[in-house]
Amino acid sequence: MDDERQALLQFKHGLIDDAGRLASWVTEENSDCCKWAGIACDNVTGHVHKIHLPGKYCYFADYTSEKAYEECRKQRRLGGDLSPSLLNLKQLKHLDLSLNDFGEKQIPRFVGSLRNLRYLNLSLSGFGGTVPPQLGNLSELRTLGLGSFYESFYESGESTSIMNMQWLSGLRFLHHLDMSGLDLSKAIDWFQVINTLPSLVELHLSYCQLMHIHPHVASLNLTSLSVLDLSINYFSNSLVPRWIFSLTSLVSLDLTGCYFHGPIPSSSEGFHNMTSLRLLHVRGSSFMNSLFVLKGLSGSNLVSLDISDCGVSSLALDSLHNLTSLQSLDLSNNQLTRAIPKSLGNLCNLREIDLSGNNFGNISLTFLLESFFECKSPIVESIFIDDSGVSGQIPLSVGGLSSLEELSVSNNRLNGTLPDSLGLLSNLVHLDISNNLLMGVVTDAPFSNLNNLKVLNGRGNNLILRPHLENWNPHFRLEILYLNSWDIGPQFPLWLLQQSDLIDLEISNTSISSTMPLSFWGSFPNLEYLDMSQNHIQGRLLGIPSTLSILDLSHNKFIGQLPELSNSSLIYILDLSYNSFEGMLHKLICSDGEKQLGALNLANNHLSGGIPNQCWERYEWLEFLSLENNNLSGGIPRTMGSLYSLSSLNMCNNKLSGRLPSSLKNLIKLDSLQLAGNKFVGRIPTWLGTKITFLSILNLRSNNFRRFIPRELCYLTRIQILDLAHNNLSGNIPRCFKNFTILAGKGYISDDRYFFISIGREYVYGSASLVMKGREDTYSTILSLVLTVDLSSNNLTGHIPSELMALHSLLSLNLSRNQLTGSIPKNIGDMKSLESFDVSLNQLSGELPVSLSSLNFLSSFNVSYNNFTGRVPTSTQLQSFNESSFCGNKLCGDPLPESCAVAVPDAHHEDEDEEEKGGAHVADLGLITSSVFGLIAGFWVVIVPLIVSTRWRIKYFGFLKYMICDVILLQLCYNQLSGSIPTQLGSMKKLGVLSLQSNQLSGALPASLGDLGMLKRLDLSFNRLFGSIPTRLADAPMLRVLDVRNNTLSGNVPIGIVMVIIILGYVLMCFLVAFRTQRSYL
Repeated sequence: MDDERQALLQFKHGLIDDAGRLASWVTEENSDCCKWAGIACDNVTGHVHKIHLPGKYCYFADYTSEKAYEECRKQRRLGGDLSPSLLNLKQLKHLDLSLNDFGEKQIPRFVGSLRNLRYLNLSLSGFGGTVPPQLGNLSELRTLGLGSFYESFYESGESTSIMNMQWLSGLRFLHHLDMSGLDLSKAIDWFQVINTLPSLVELHLSYCQLMHIHPHVASLNLTSLSVLDLSINYFSNSLVPRWIFSLTSLVSLDLTGCYFHGPIPSSSEGFHNMTSLRLLHVRGSSFMNSLFVLKGLSGSNLVSLDISDCGVSSLALDSLHNLTSLQSLDLSNNQLTRAIPKSLGNLCNLREIDLSGNNFGNISLTFLLESFFECKSPIVESIFIDDSGVSGQIPLSVGGLSSLEELSVSNNRLNGTLPDSLGLLSNLVHLDISNNLLMGVVTDAPFSNLNNLKVLNGRGNNLILRPHLENWNPHFRLEILYLNSWDIGPQFPLWLLQQSDLIDLEISNTSISSTMPLSFWGSFPNLEYLDMSQNHIQGRLLGIPSTLSILDLSHNKFIGQLPELSNSSLIYILDLSYNSFEGMLHKLICSDGEKQLGALNLANNHLSGGIPNQCWERYEWLEFLSLENNNLSGGIPRTMGSLYSLSSLNMCNNKLSGRLPSSLKNLIKLDSLQLAGNKFVGRIPTWLGTKITFLSILNLRSNNFRRFIPRELCYLTRIQILDLAHNNLSGNIPRCFKNFTILAGKGYISDDRYFFISIGREYVYGSASLVMKGREDTYSTILSLVLTVDLSSNNLTGHIPSELMALHSLLSLNLSRNQLTGSIPKNIGDMKSLESFDVSLNQLSGELPVSLSSLNFLSSFNVSYNNFTGRVPTSTQLQSFNESSFCGNKLCGDPLPESCAVAVPDAHHEDEDEEEKGGAHVADLGLITSSVFGLIAGFWVVIVPLIVSTRWRIKYFGFLKYMICDVILLQLCYNQLSGSIPTQLGSMKKLGVLSLQSNQLSGALPASLGDLGMLKRLDLSFNRLFGSIPTRLADAPMLRVLDVRNNTLSGNVPIGIVMVIIILGYVLMCFLVAFRTQRSYL
């Protein structure tokens, strides 16, 4: 036997045993290997015949924290290599290495040479690669467990595969076969091979990516099969297989997630012959919504029935009756509208019931649970009725369900408060009443005897918690507590500090306004998730416990410096936004050690100083960074280009300056870049379009970027929000903007593009402050629905490209306050989704396109202060806008007061025209004289000084820039204002545009209007003004447009206005001469 002992020691030598499970395997000669841990020997021969070394199974749902789950996985797990010394164990019949972790190594081929093996279990053992066909040599095998090599195989991106299964056909004595989680997509022979194993009792092929189910095969040879698991194989287009109903010995059938549809081919087939069936799970298979199918189950001995998500109606369910042995019933996500019929069976025997995801309308919770309340000794342990439209109050009789361990009624319309009888449920472990309409005062009575309560989820209600005793000490020790939107303030609740087992704590928006207790962090040694946002909690944040993975303290009143992160910190999401933190970033950002941070939000504080130049290389996992609305200064450090995982960067509204560092082009995963409201200079980098091609949000608003819009931005085909407004950009609008696939309606917009998901608990949403429809709003949860282009307040010239009209999904287009010319493209009507359109304060001309009438979603429209003429097109939308949307043009028709008259010539008018022609020569002579005088005066007064003096030229163009950019607009046109123009308007020194036309103003023009040194445009037409035009107004240095039509003004036109007209005439003449010269040259 010594050779077997040596073989075992060699086997141990190849293993990794961190937990010391094989400590009894020692080298001493007198050590009996048959007494070693996990070893069993034959009582007669003394040979080793059994190695039983399974690890510990850890199911994630059983753990309230990821940390506890990971600790479980590390316990009692073996790793390393399997030694071929096992071949020396000639009598080995049992080998169980399941639930260990062998690091994705392939199963050694020599295992197929252990020919005496009856039992081989390598399930959940972390093997990888391809299963060796040599296992087919184990002809004596009764049990073969190869399934689920990855414990969470539903989410694993890797898979152990089998190319063909022919080798299995040699295992004629096989009773138990588990291949769950293996990739069998290429093993097209699986069905034929399984049919050659007549001794099979259990077959587990869950999540094997099986492709063919052979629905028309009538029967199989597996007459002894009692357990069949084909769950999660997604046979989405397949009929329910006929051969399944031939397996009349089945005790357990799991077709969860196979998505079989009906009908059943023959009335002779169905469940009525499967009399041994105790467990039937068919979630997601629509063939179950049949009176015939459900009737076939009636009177059976089913213990567990899952027909969730099968489209079952209340009418079909009425055909299912007399299931007297039923203990577990899942009817969730169906089309039930009525309570469960009592004829279904003895509901008093039920231990678990799930009715979530149905539509019970106005059925009360009391009526829905009436059958349980009538039981003399109800044994129900779990009730789930989430998201089902249930109304009414939580009944007082719920206290009679003494065995209840889980009660979940979230996302319904329950009202009232919590009944005191809840306190009678001493076995209750899990209570979820979240997102209902509960309100009122809750005392400590509903929690009085909940000694076993571990999970309490009450979020999304308007309850007020007021314990009878100020020093209330509840009997429960919670691990998860969600009370957001309750009122538990204003003082910090002392009872909360006694919940030392808490792992998750969410008390956001709970009216707490006191200082955080000094003992707070020490009270929760296991805390991993904390959300205390949207309160008024005060004080300083001196540190962050290393156990926390998520911390949200946003929207509070914390002050002082930012805390430091410890070396061992596990913080993954940190949100300290909307507080009053001050000082520099360095202490937090540059604390020692590698960081696990995935999201950091420090927006809306009082942080100052520069962004640290170093330390960013420690944040390799950072995906979300927001520093907006602080007082940060200096430039963006080049080292931020090392944040390779970054998908959202927001540094809007600071005092950052300089050029954008080229190292940012390394951030190729960036989806959102927001730098608005800073002092960045230079050109917009071309690499924004060529390197960061996944950008969906580019917001450079209100900076000092200059020159042209780079054509490379057209490579941003995924762009949804492009905001370049309020810069110094010039040149034309690129025609290639038509390449924006999403805005053109040719791409798919994911609902989750602007948040990233944390460890299964919380969503971190991105946000953007955007100006749309004339106002600034912050968009967050609906950010993916916003599609906008804003190029306003620049110096863009040229025409509006007709190609821009190809952006059919665009919601908002703002091109206002530029120097655009030409007309609005006629095909603007193609932009069917447009809600906001603004081209005001440009130099556009022509008529408004008739196709504007087809923009049925317009809610904001502005074409004011251009040179448009003609009739306003007719549509429900356009006629609903205020007259101010059209003022400053020569438009007519509804909604404007000016009607569009049609001139009809007659003989009388023709005679008058002939008379007027006689006096035209006199007018022409005056025009010629004034033009010559204007040319001479304009040349010597304007042109010569600009040519001779460099200083004058600089001043002049600086003056023009100042004149164009710093405009304040006051529009009161098309109203019914009366009285005189107030003299106080003269104190508005920066007023650039004043529009008072089409009112009922009277009196004289106040001389104080001449004090408006910045006034460019004054429109007083269509009023009742009288008197003369003040000389001071004529001397206004910036005045370019004065419209006083349809008044009763008198007196002489001031000489200042005449000189302005003459000089402008000369400049226009110069342009015409230059234009003609150029055409002659061409």
